[in-house]
Amino acid sequence: MARKRIVVTGMGLVSCFGSDVDQFYDQLLQGKSGIVPIEEFDVSDYPTRFAGVIRNFEPGDYMDKKQARRVDPFIRYVMVAGKKALEMSRLDTEALARLDKKRAGVIIGSGMGGMSVFYDGVDTLLNKSYRRLTPFFVPFIITNMGGALLAIDLGFQGPNYSISTACATSNYCIHAAAQQIREGKVDVMLCGGAEAPISPIGLAGFVAIKALSTRCEEPTKASRPWDQGRDGFVMGEGSGVLVLESLEHALARGAPIYAEYLGGAVNCDAYHMTDPREDGATVGQCMEDALSDAGIEKERVNYINAHATSTQAGDLCEINAIRRVFGPHAHTIKLNATKSMIGHCLGAAGGIEAIATIQAIRTGRLHPTINLDTPEPALAGFDVIPHQAKDHTVDVALSNSFGFGGTNAGILIGK
Repeated sequence: MARKRIVVTGMGLVSCFGSDVDQFYDQLLQGKSGIVPIEEFDVSDYPTRFAGVIRNFEPGDYMDKKQARRVDPFIRYVMVAGKKALEMSRLDTEALARLDKKRAGVIIGSGMGGMSVFYDGVDTLLNKSYRRLTPFFVPFIITNMGGALLAIDLGFQGPNYSISTACATSNYCIHAAAQQIREGKVDVMLCGGAEAPISPIGLAGFVAIKALSTRCEEPTKASRPWDQGRDGFVMGEGSGVLVLESLEHALARGAPIYAEYLGGAVNCDAYHMTDPREDGATVGQCMEDALSDAGIEKERVNYINAHATSTQAGDLCEINAIRRVFGPHAHTIKLNATKSMIGHCLGAAGGIEAIATIQAIRTGRLHPTINLDTPEPALAGFDVIPHQAKDHTVDVALSNSFGFGGTNAGILIGK
């Protein structure tokens, strides 16, 4: 039996550049930085005092207002990104009424879940009483609740779960959702990730492991993937959600088709809690497996949206892996680093970067990698689009995500 083809028919996001896909990508093309000083809580004592913060965010009509006030921000981000993706997919109220809800599902994950609700709950427990703890404490900290509440609103009765694999979360979810469609179990899947980690405890946790940049005097220049002056990543937040659909189902309902999901793969370094293997061997194997899953020649890949977080080990591990997998062809591939502008959105990173990748395919323009003033010598021969956007007709794009625990995930997207 022929394998089902899978297409992207909708995209939705919440980001430091807003919640409109075209506006988001336009900001990236302009090379703007969304990194700002943190003002939401007192950071005067912290060595890192900036992040890719989302400000002035209102769920509007996408959520019941009373519920929106109660839930953790990561859930609000899921609800808005998910419903905006459906709007872009032309699955409005009338189209949703015709949809077979038993064959529509949601796989949207989070690396850290409801951090703000968790932090407030612990404060209540320690400084007031367990009797004062909200009954919503457990529901609003668990990672699957964003997708669960979205499904409740939509009536989607197909597979619904979250995957939590640190910074690789979104790509794991997209890969899993595609498998559901490929196996013929569903017609439509909402998939991606969300994260809202910018809180006192979230920031402190990454400070404790010395993972963050401390370039407080120049926040917009702190996220510098592949640059010799990089000193750690910059936290970001938000959500990125795709509507994946079988090609036959999309054509039958006259859906817009923005790109095709070609294949993907996941694996594990089995090496270290936070550091990748420097030689990139397992990351490279993940890329090889994704190519095999898609059934395409590696020479067709001509754009990579890199994981490129601005950490010492991670940036070069990925470059080593790309060189290992693609050989001489690697130097004909364009690479860029979305995190240079929006920071590292952790569990949401892959979803947001998948949208950036699809926008590159749609527009024929690649956004720049900003702050790349002194490239690592290992970048010699690679075109990583420094400083200025570039025209480029994408044939097949690879979007990479890697996370703590050695989790690796790559997805291939084409026209």
